Amino acid sequence: MLTKLKKKVQNMLTLEAKAAHNIGLTPNIVSLIGLALALLSAFAYTVKQSQALWILLATILFLASGFCDALDGAIARIYQQTSVFGGFLDSLLDRYADIAVYVGVIIGGLCDPLWGLAALAGSMMVSYSRARAEAAEIKMESIGVAERAERMLILSIASIAAIFWLPALNIGIILLAVLSNFTVLQRGLHVYNSIKKKSKNLEN
Repeated sequence: MLTKLKKKVQNMLTLEAKAAHNIGLTPNIVSLIGLALALLSAFAYTVKQSQALWILLATILFLASGFCDALDGAIARIYQQTSVFGGFLDSLLDRYADIAVYVGVIIGGLCDPLWGLAALAGSMMVSYSRARAEAAEIKMESIGVAERAERMLILSIASIAAIFWLPALNIGIILLAVLSNFTVLQRGLHVYNSIKKKSKNLEN
C-alpha cells in the first residue's frame, strides 16, 4: 500500500540525495546509518526515567531511520548505484532495525510481552513471505495491509500518542500483531492463487 508512496517520496528526495552524495555517502552507508538510528531508538524506548521524553526521542530517531531507508534508495537511483548486494544488505539491515525497535519496546515494558513477540514475529514473517514468494517469481509488492511502511507509520503514531497516554503504545503493538500476521495470511493466499493460476495456464 504505502510502498508505492515510498517510491514517490524517493523521487522527491533529489536535493537530499545529491547533498548526501556530495559529502561521500553511498546507499550502503546510509543504510548503516539507518540501522544505527534504529538501535538508538530501541535504546530510548527502554529508558524508564522521564519516560515521555525518551519515547519522544525514540520516535524521532525511528522516523529518522525511516528517512534513511528512503534516502538510500534515492541515492542509488539517481547515481545508478543499485546492485544485487546493495538490495540484499538494505533488506537485511531493515530486518535488524525492526527487531531492535520491537525488542526495545518490549524491554521498556511499553507493551504486553506476548503481543510484542507476536508483532515481532508477524513483522519478520511478512518480510520472509515476500522473499520466498519473489524467489518463486511471484510479485509481492503492495500485497497485504501491513507492509513495512504501514508498520512504521502505526508504530510512530502509537509512540506519539504514548507521550500523552502511555497505554497507546500497547494498543499500537496489538494492532501491529494483528495486521502483520493477517498480512502473512494475505500473502499466503496470494501465492496459492498465483501458483494455481500458473498451473492452469500451463495445462491450457
